[in-house]
Amino acid sequence: MERSTIVRVHDGLHARPATRFVKLAKSFESDIELVKADRSVNAKSSVKLMLLGVKENDEITVRATGADAIEAVEALIGYLENPNSGILEDGAAEAAKPAEKKVPLGPESSSVGPGSAGKLRGVPASEGVAIGLAFGFFPAEIKHENRLLNGDEIPGEVARLKQAFAAVQDRMDKSLAATNLAESDRGIIAALKDIAGDDELTGAVAALVDGGIDAVSAVIGATSKIAADFASMDDPYLNARADDVNAVGRQICLALLGQDDANLDAIPAGAILIAEDIGAWDLARAPLKRIAGVICGHGGATSHVAIIARAHGIPAVLGVGRSVQDLQHVNTVALDGNSGDIFPEPDQATADRFHKQIGKAESDKQALKAYRDVTPKRADGTVIEIAANLGSLEEIEAAQDAGAMGVGLFRTELLFMRHIHLPSEDLQAETYATLAKAFAPYPVIVRTLDIGGDKPISGIDFPAEENPFLGWRGIRMCLDRPDVFKPQLRALLRAATHGNIKVMLPMVSGLDEVRAARVLIEECADELKREGKAYAAFDLGVMVETPAAVMIAPMLAREVAFFSIGTNDLTQYIMAADRLNPTVAKLNDVTHPAVMAAIELTAKAGVEAGIMVGMCGEAAGRPDLIPSFVKMGLTELSMSPSSIPRAKKCVLDLETASQGR
Repeated sequence: MERSTIVRVHDGLHARPATRFVKLAKSFESDIELVKADRSVNAKSSVKLMLLGVKENDEITVRATGADAIEAVEALIGYLENPNSGILEDGAAEAAKPAEKKVPLGPESSSVGPGSAGKLRGVPASEGVAIGLAFGFFPAEIKHENRLLNGDEIPGEVARLKQAFAAVQDRMDKSLAATNLAESDRGIIAALKDIAGDDELTGAVAALVDGGIDAVSAVIGATSKIAADFASMDDPYLNARADDVNAVGRQICLALLGQDDANLDAIPAGAILIAEDIGAWDLARAPLKRIAGVICGHGGATSHVAIIARAHGIPAVLGVGRSVQDLQHVNTVALDGNSGDIFPEPDQATADRFHKQIGKAESDKQALKAYRDVTPKRADGTVIEIAANLGSLEEIEAAQDAGAMGVGLFRTELLFMRHIHLPSEDLQAETYATLAKAFAPYPVIVRTLDIGGDKPISGIDFPAEENPFLGWRGIRMCLDRPDVFKPQLRALLRAATHGNIKVMLPMVSGLDEVRAARVLIEECADELKREGKAYAAFDLGVMVETPAAVMIAPMLAREVAFFSIGTNDLTQYIMAADRLNPTVAKLNDVTHPAVMAAIELTAKAGVEAGIMVGMCGEAAGRPDLIPSFVKMGLTELSMSPSSIPRAKKCVLDLETASQGR
């Protein structure tokens, strides 16, 4: 049994998605291979899978042989076609990954900077600036024993090796069981644990020992070869896995030698961590709140060290090369995680500049916290709701902490994408009810299923389309598939008993779509009533994102309770420019007069009809545009939680300025 597909996993099968894929593959009895071009690998080996170098948009074949082959292929194809595979399952997406920046490494990159004795430069891997005492972390290198075994020594060395593998697994299990471990760090340690137990690694080491090489030398030799394979690949995410393999190898060697590795428990508060190489295993277990910054000879913006640093807001400069050795004996160091600059023993002027930047950043952060519980209003007293765009329940806490006044967009497609099969009505009802309770009495606007050829899910077969953005997606697909749509509508009706649920239809281009959806809603309500299940009515609105919706906005406004303008898609449709195509990226500008005119036309139609007009696209959080949107009549702006305090301040400043005139 085999089936081919195009990989939609964001960034391809790098560490975490590969780990999840292997875990899923191992849940089936069948022998499973993954085939790319003319190469095939065992799908139950993380190392082999990552070395295959599967990238987003690659064509891949899943081949299975065994009793559950059909189920295995279906599940694994569903995983490969899910853009969020390996991310959402861990409870949160990894921190944002900036593009790898190529800079000269090592001493040749040194330059004399203003106010510095000798500025170094590396890869800017986590934004922010820091200055503090230097804390060197340079554990002793583990070297080959280069010992040839006699035949009678081999069984004992094999047993010692097995004990070491088990000890490393046990250490990592204990770390994963810790209650104070951040979810993002937990996912990274899980990926390292998977490498430590991978058959490709353990088999290669065991083969060398069976051949008469001592266990320590065997581990170093096998991990070095696998790490070199990763380092030679042309994908920065896979390059970064070389550091992970070496880190795992070190832990196995230490277990063989009966030694504990040096740790970071002694690092003082506010110190800058400096290392030749630091494994994600070490950093994830460190007292991260004490670390002000990280400088490392190895690594880049896509390494696990960078991901951990970003997740915890720690400025980091990696990839410094051999120059990091020059920092072993400095007392104080400053680093700029935005530019990649490092200043050893900064003079007073440089230190003052860094302290000023740090103070301003902290001041800005603290100042914005004051807006958490603010209710921003227009000069006439109309409340402007600043809400959050969410895709999963795991994001609720971040939105609440930011002061979200409800949810302006809940993307239900992510709920569908993260499951191998279509989610049940009960699961959906529970999810939507949890949202409603969390934000009551504020509204929670749930967007009905918005999927298409660009966002496939298991359980729905989509036709091949030349341009899925213009194809069978959103409300078009839902109305054609009432078997999928009605369970969602029933779940929303049930959830509406728990709070202020509102429902928004995506990709609307005609009145008939709204009316057809309303007929289905009434059918669902009648069914629930007959079944004796509690339900409540909800406001029905539309997402304005097609030019057609803009042109008939006055007619739509008489049919629905609210508008929410989706600027991301609206911009690409108005400008006839695919927002995923970098060659026309400059055309995807929401400030283009044509796009702003479309927004204003929509707002005018909504205001004249007396319905709420909101916005849930990326533009909603832009301080430079918020004044224009409020002036147009928008009374709800929904955005990423991190943008909420700043948006509240912006609206409040408008009110203050108006009163001052």
